[in-house]
Amino acid sequence: MNAVVPCYYHLDVEVSPQRVGQVRRILAAHLRYWNLEILVEPVCQCAEVLLHTIDRHATDKNTSIEMWWNGQHLITAISDNNQDIRPHYAPQGCLAQIAALSDGWGCCATGVGGKIIWFSRRVQAPDRAPLVPPAPSPTLREACRAPRELPVPALAGAPTAIPVEAETERAGAQEAQNVPSRSAGRPTVPV
Repeated sequence: MNAVVPCYYHLDVEVSPQRVGQVRRILAAHLRYWNLEILVEPVCQCAEVLLHTIDRHATDKNTSIEMWWNGQHLITAISDNNQDIRPHYAPQGCLAQIAALSDGWGCCATGVGGKIIWFSRRVQAPDRAPLVPPAPSPTLREACRAPRELPVPALAGAPTAIPVEAETERAGAQEAQNVPSRSAGRPTVPV
């Protein structure tokens, strides 16, 4: 089992319409680097929505983006120092999109009067098909087996095993020729 290494990323950015696309690509690259390809689209959409809202409505465009990955959850937080927009006054479409695209979200105040809006996504294990072992394919030796009448002896000096039919045929031929037979155990002498 592979142990998951927690990951953290922090980015400070001054939000502008051009920077929103760049930030999206940067976040997507880090998620891919962390092998979280499945989270690229929802996380980048949520971050884009928040960054566009900050760009349109905030006077202070300096923003911090943080991502934490703990092996099960990815938490993304976007904070700004703007005191003009409070989370409960934020455009409802923005928070509704974040709620729809994330597993959980929330907001809290910072010490300097700004806010942090965070959202989390859980990574679920993909559905796995049960493993079915493949049928073994024949090896070259099994596929090209040459037929043999007699087995090959394991050692050069070892006695060979001869089938019974072959033994009886050989014994009959040897008697006809008056040749000593190995199968009788003793040589026969012609009379």
